[in-house]
Amino acid sequence: MDAGSATFLTYGAAILLTSWVLLLVTAWKEDYAWGLCTLFLPPLSYLYALTRLDKAGEAIVVAVVGWVFIFLAI
Repeated sequence: MDAGSATFLTYGAAILLTSWVLLLVTAWKEDYAWGLCTLFLPPLSYLYALTRLDKAGEAIVVAVVGWVFIFLAI
């Protein structure tokens, strides 16, 4: 793996972690149960975010950017 790919992969993973934290904060503000689901079942929390785009749309956009960075690393 060259340096450019490693950089994109690292930034992509960091951006995905940031989107999960944003989603965690949003879910805790919405409901205690969704906060726990987001904490323990991160893939399920993104389904929650898709149903609540008005509140969690920012986290979805950040996650998409993170996945773009990861795909650029390939």
